Amino acid sequence: MSISKKFAKGLFPVLFSAMALLLAACGGSGGSTTGTGSMAPTNQQIYIKPYTRLSDIKTFDPAMTSDLYSSQAVEMVFTGLVGLDDKGQVINQMAASHSVSADGLTYTFKLKSGLKFGDGNPITSTDVVYSIDRSLDKNLNSPSSLYYLGLIKDSATRFSGKTKSLIGDSLLAPDPQTVVIKISKKAAYFLDTLTLTNPFVIDKAMIQKYGNNFADHLAQMDGGDGPWKVSKYQRGKDIEFVPNPNYEGAKPKLSKVIFPFYSTNDTAYNAYQANQVDVTPVPAAHVAQAKSMTGQFVQYPVLSTSYIAMNYLTKPFDNVKIRQAFALAINKDEIASNIYKGEVLPTNHIVPQGMPGYYAGLKGPDGTTSTAGNPTMAKQLLQQGMKEEGITSLPPITYTTSSGGDATTRQAEAAIQQMWKSALGVNVTIADIDFNKLTSDTTAATNNAKGIQMWGIAWIADYPDAQDWTTLQFDNGSAQNNMNYGQNKSSDAAMQQQIQKTLEQADGNPNASSRTTQYQQAEQQLVNDVAWLPTNQQTVTDLRKSCVVGVQSNPQDLTPPDDWGSIYKTTATPCANVSQYQ
Repeated sequence: MSISKKFAKGLFPVLFSAMALLLAACGGSGGSTTGTGSMAPTNQQIYIKPYTRLSDIKTFDPAMTSDLYSSQAVEMVFTGLVGLDDKGQVINQMAASHSVSADGLTYTFKLKSGLKFGDGNPITSTDVVYSIDRSLDKNLNSPSSLYYLGLIKDSATRFSGKTKSLIGDSLLAPDPQTVVIKISKKAAYFLDTLTLTNPFVIDKAMIQKYGNNFADHLAQMDGGDGPWKVSKYQRGKDIEFVPNPNYEGAKPKLSKVIFPFYSTNDTAYNAYQANQVDVTPVPAAHVAQAKSMTGQFVQYPVLSTSYIAMNYLTKPFDNVKIRQAFALAINKDEIASNIYKGEVLPTNHIVPQGMPGYYAGLKGPDGTTSTAGNPTMAKQLLQQGMKEEGITSLPPITYTTSSGGDATTRQAEAAIQQMWKSALGVNVTIADIDFNKLTSDTTAATNNAKGIQMWGIAWIADYPDAQDWTTLQFDNGSAQNNMNYGQNKSSDAAMQQQIQKTLEQADGNPNASSRTTQYQQAEQQLVNDVAWLPTNQQTVTDLRKSCVVGVQSNPQDLTPPDDWGSIYKTTATPCANVSQYQ
């Protein structure tokens, strides 16, 4: 089973598969907000953070979460054994400690003492194993749990219904304070997968009383253990949170957090100008204006990479030199500056800036760090590749993409089309199709010499590990390996297969330093092979009121639970008018 973390190039997704991660911003103007003025009175400690481009979240159930906005709400109320800090490091959350067996297949967690749900019910190890097992229940049919919890022994048979329960099998609660999880193969990134919402702990009593559709009853029976409780949930209008007095970690300084719903980024931006919200995304048309708003403009990289993929089984992209020619014909700097107006970062990287394992020394196919392209070398490589193939002209080439009607994305794709024409003399046809069809067509390209030739799409992080960007994408048999890297009959297929073996070795390598080196060496070869043709890394571009203090800018806009103990509002201006929520 797999869910798609891909999304349309050039468009930061309204709903992408969640589980995307909190890594401290690298570069840009993000970071912790600071402000002047004294701490505002309690009735002013209300933080208004809008949802844009949707009328409601998809789910409040941790086990069912598969999009960012649902995750933002879920992580206010629920937590798990482990979590991530602002630097993307795995930390103990509900667990006081954890240990791993010598063979790497058994994880033992000792719970913190005195844990309670929001309604005051005590939390024990049986609640933890119940929640994980529930997430994999066939009848629940989670869209994401098997994808992220698939390392747990017998998870596949639990999800298919062949196994009735994992409790007593791979999920053990030998005493009230101990949780034991057995996995099927050694994986250095297993703890990272537990930071996602699927294994978060939920009160069985709440499920027994209200069933799986418990969201509308959270204000009556809060079955979470996070820093916040739901005080009001008005579908289509807003979600209101108040501090959870039973939270074991740093207690929030804010008295309320409001997530109102706005239909567009423009309406949220206008509400920000009218002091109705404390933060807003900045529409592209207003970037220049936003940059002039001193102390409010925030920009930082998102853990997403837009890229072009080429099907190794189709002509002419079964030749590495031709793939390199198409890569080096593109001036990524020009597109980022002239078309996206600085809202994306030109890149040669598969693993994005801000992700653990990011390789600062990585070079493009021309052996340099330049992202401006190399049309002279591109033309030479094309000629060499065509000579190797014994052809004097290229077959018709179609580049498939999905702009979603976004004018900026269409301009960027047209610019790339023209660069291929100017540098290589190649006429490429653009097929701008529905995104759902694009993802279906890319999946259909797997092991298919008649599949689409070349396509543009993007990927966003699941968890803070390079495995998510390397083995998951390019290993033999991976559901994401639609490019057919290593699963082709090209002259360099054996070398590609060796890279796949290196990635598999890195997955289980317990030595963090050498493991990172393995991934980085593999990534360099993947870039040389043009397994992906990365074009840019997206950014978050926001405005945040000067009165808001302590917010750490994270590339996926998720707040670690204990961060709420440092976030508050001052008497500084400008600040949102909170009177309607008092």
